[in-house]
Amino acid sequence: MKEHAPRRSRTTWRIGASALLLTLTLGSTAQTPMHWRPSQPNAASAARADGSNHDLARQQHRSAFARQALKPIASGFDVHQFEAMAQQLVANQRVPGLAMAVVHNGRVLSARGYGITDVKAAEPVDAHTVFRLASLSKSFAGTLTGMLVNDGALRWDSKLVSYLPDFRLSDPNAARNLTVADLLSHRVGLPHNAYDRELEAYADYRTLTHKLANAPLKCQPGTCYSYQNIAFSLVGDVVFAATGDFYSQEVQRRILKPLGMNDASLGLEGIESSARWARPHVRGRGGWVSVKPKSTYYQVAPAAGVNASASDMAQYLLAHTGYRPDVLPAPLLATLHEPLVSTPTEIRGSSWRRTRLNSASYALGWRVYDYAGERVVFHGGAVQGYRGLIAMLPDRDFGVALMWNSESSIPSGMLPTILDRALGLAPQRWLDVDTDETPLYVDSAQLPATTPAGSTATKASAAPR
Repeated sequence: MKEHAPRRSRTTWRIGASALLLTLTLGSTAQTPMHWRPSQPNAASAARADGSNHDLARQQHRSAFARQALKPIASGFDVHQFEAMAQQLVANQRVPGLAMAVVHNGRVLSARGYGITDVKAAEPVDAHTVFRLASLSKSFAGTLTGMLVNDGALRWDSKLVSYLPDFRLSDPNAARNLTVADLLSHRVGLPHNAYDRELEAYADYRTLTHKLANAPLKCQPGTCYSYQNIAFSLVGDVVFAATGDFYSQEVQRRILKPLGMNDASLGLEGIESSARWARPHVRGRGGWVSVKPKSTYYQVAPAAGVNASASDMAQYLLAHTGYRPDVLPAPLLATLHEPLVSTPTEIRGSSWRRTRLNSASYALGWRVYDYAGERVVFHGGAVQGYRGLIAMLPDRDFGVALMWNSESSIPSGMLPTILDRALGLAPQRWLDVDTDETPLYVDSAQLPATTPAGSTATKASAAPR
């Protein structure tokens, strides 16, 4: 499918952002305040707050960035092929339900749902069915923080203790030096996933933040990578201290509403009050079993608190590929997507990572990969009964998001399959969509003949896959 939306120049982006990015990439101790202003001063007031005036945003995008063509996606890329793959995954009973959004050149190529919301009470998944995003939520935290930096309410090099004076680490000097950027790039210095086990055992978030004072440090802040959920979520406390509003309220006001993410919400109450939402599924003796969403990781909203539909994620992808400068100006996007710390262990793991990734880093709530020579901005997420992936090719204005309501790892093969097609790489068998598996639904005989089913499972975790 060919798209004819305006293409933009990277020259303005890169030249305008280079000076701003220099101090940030040197490390947290060298950072200076960075403030950005949208290239169209009246954009926010001219566009409707509900995000529906996308033609205006595209016009603004054209005027700012249309002087140089981007690299195209590969000829013959057909989103219908991937819609068919998604349908096969649910029709062949690999997963209960799945949602996918694909955007290119400022347009939504696809935003659809597949399968069912619940094996016990089957309703079709559609474009507005809400899924739990798990660690995809971290990109929202980075985005919101960047908007506050843009407003002058924060600095990337602001010290955490300036907003949370009672914050403690085992090394008092480390606590004093920890910055906002360190939080969002997992450079706190704590052991990997500090106190996540206690969080999964329903320990209180505030209690666990106090326990961080007892955790041994593996490095000084800003000097090494170690993935966090509890420490990462301290950025929510910083947001409250800087604005006087709760983190969830700021995300709603600054991101969800302006972008027109009308199905999206935060927290357990948010997903359960959705008009239609996908129930989480775990593997039982006879197949998939739907369960109640666990509240544990909803305690850490910046790390894992957002819920959204395919329709919502299409709008989010458009914004992060530069087509909503009224909400997310280009220099801010450049900074959010700029690698800050190497994460070499990401290269190992699944076969597509071992084959395609040449390097891996973490930015501000986003991962950044060298994917067969192409820059990919990415994140993954997993909690009990839900999985999700989001990826963008910034140099091609292309993005994709996938969400499903089970612990199966199978749909993750769709991501490299789609990226490979967009880049014109030689095809690999990342996704198995054979149709000869036995149905694995619990009480599958009670479901309509046309309803999809589920399959394999992997261990539940809040860490991204």
